[in-house]
Amino acid sequence: MSVAATRRLTTAQALVRFLAAQYTERDGVRHRLIAGTWGIFGHGNVAGLGQALVEYREAMPYHQGRNEQAMVHAAVGHARQLDRLSAQAVTTSIGPGATNLVTGAALATINRLPVLLLPGDYFASHTADPLLQQLEHPVEADVSVNDALRPVSRYFDRINRPEALLASALKAMRVLTDPAETGAVTLALPQDVQAEAYDWPEEFFADRIWRVRRPAPDPAELADAVQLIRSAARPLIVAGGGVHHSEAEGALKTLVDATGIPVASTQAGKGALRHDHPADLGGIGHTGTAVSDELARTADLVIGVGTRYSDFTTASGTLFQHPDVRFLNLNITAFDAHKLAAGTLVCDARAGLTALAEALPGHRVDAAYETEYRAGKARWEETVEAVFRADDDGAVPTQTQVLGALDAVVGDEDVVINAAGSLPGDLHKLWRARSPRQYHLEYGYSCMGYEIPAALGVQQAAPGTPVWALVGDGTYLMNPTEIVTAVQENLPVKLVLVQNHGYASIGGLSESVGAERFGTDYRHRVADGSFTGAPLPVDLAANAASLGMDVLRARTVRELREALVTARAATRPTCVYVETAPPSAALPAEAWWDVPVAEVSAREAATGARKVYERAVADRRHHL
Repeated sequence: MSVAATRRLTTAQALVRFLAAQYTERDGVRHRLIAGTWGIFGHGNVAGLGQALVEYREAMPYHQGRNEQAMVHAAVGHARQLDRLSAQAVTTSIGPGATNLVTGAALATINRLPVLLLPGDYFASHTADPLLQQLEHPVEADVSVNDALRPVSRYFDRINRPEALLASALKAMRVLTDPAETGAVTLALPQDVQAEAYDWPEEFFADRIWRVRRPAPDPAELADAVQLIRSAARPLIVAGGGVHHSEAEGALKTLVDATGIPVASTQAGKGALRHDHPADLGGIGHTGTAVSDELARTADLVIGVGTRYSDFTTASGTLFQHPDVRFLNLNITAFDAHKLAAGTLVCDARAGLTALAEALPGHRVDAAYETEYRAGKARWEETVEAVFRADDDGAVPTQTQVLGALDAVVGDEDVVINAAGSLPGDLHKLWRARSPRQYHLEYGYSCMGYEIPAALGVQQAAPGTPVWALVGDGTYLMNPTEIVTAVQENLPVKLVLVQNHGYASIGGLSESVGAERFGTDYRHRVADGSFTGAPLPVDLAANAASLGMDVLRARTVRELREALVTARAATRPTCVYVETAPPSAALPAEAWWDVPVAEVSAREAATGARKVYERAVADRRHHL
């Protein structure tokens, strides 16, 4: 009887070797599943995973981060750029290094994007107890700070024995590669177990392929969906991020070209059709275009494709106002497909859209409906041109003119990244997406500090592609540290740093809900305690330069255009810094968003805002 071959390695060494042998495959195309590992070393991982990454550095690329949350953002940007077919791992020490992962994990899970988290943990043996940075619980000795990652992870395990990794590693890979379940996956690694040796079966290190499924629609659900579409007079497709994750843009275009059904997009779905396609109406919801939201209010059938219907998309339940509106949701996740009491197509986006196109031969919306939405699209294009245009090249640009200048510089292949502040609203309304991967907005968690590290992950996934991180001053101050990593790894990301001396987005919201812009300006405190004095003497451009970036200061529209051209051609990390003028007339929201206003107040601003709120909330519908 032969004895099965084994290899004696530490748990950390075995994990690295295992991860290096994992692959995904979809449509016959293979990708490395864990393309690299981000890490910041401290006690808890330096002697375990740190040593293993040195031992096998030819098999597992390593990237040095500066902030644990930022490392997760970089990994998420990488996974999104590669349609969730490749991911990265992130290793940290115990204690604050581990808890710094929580925000990034939440972002990954909310956006359904895969990332593998490998935080260090206490001694499983409890021989050294308590450790430096260990949380002690008086009645639950197995609790550590890593348990904070449980609610924001799609899979969590603590590897208390080496052999436990055999089953848990496979479960972790299954979740990472499952298009319906993916998100953050956490394997907490006690530091003594990381260094412990074990005789591992050789089969554990064999190349393993995880096939990413494209489940087809159920025939009965497909028949019901076809009937819904044929009976609708004013159908509207809402394209979400699932269109991109499935690489279903071509299938969507085929369906739309055949049927004439118009398409509005969520933040995650923008670019599902090129901006110049006659049926592309741009963003939908609170930050949507006028034409999208006008059609949404009168649509009798809303076809959601790969969307989870956030409150921005539905205008907090006030957008879809047709008295007989029905919903049809095509989603790989049943949880999302059943929202809004919809008819369902639980399947892969590409498979479902292809099946619908094949089942609707000869079907097309009424010509008058096409004429209506095309005219609305043309009117909106005039609006975009007007806010992008700068009549005086020597003037200080507004934020929308910054976007107009960038729009004139980028090519089809460029990627534009943003997540928080006032820029997401302007981008969703105005940006003209030229390709499926160009518009990269993280708006599931809308996490300040995402943009710069995500740009690194995208740049790693797409070498040679111009990658732009659009960042306001508030977001920049949250997380600029990965500029150092960009310099170290020679990643030529382009940073557009917009200085408007405060939290512009939340300031406007504060004013609209009666909070009077309190605490939203970057200004000196004055005698009454408010922040209404002169702007702070903060030089963010100098800060970016001190971290190693080449910095181009643009004071006028003309200088901005020249700087953007220079930055696009740069082969080093480059920042374009611009202070913006207030917009002469900000584009209003085309739909509502529910932010509850104080029901009682002694201040006039709040009482007036409450009256507006009560009028708006009366339009909310429960779709049953």
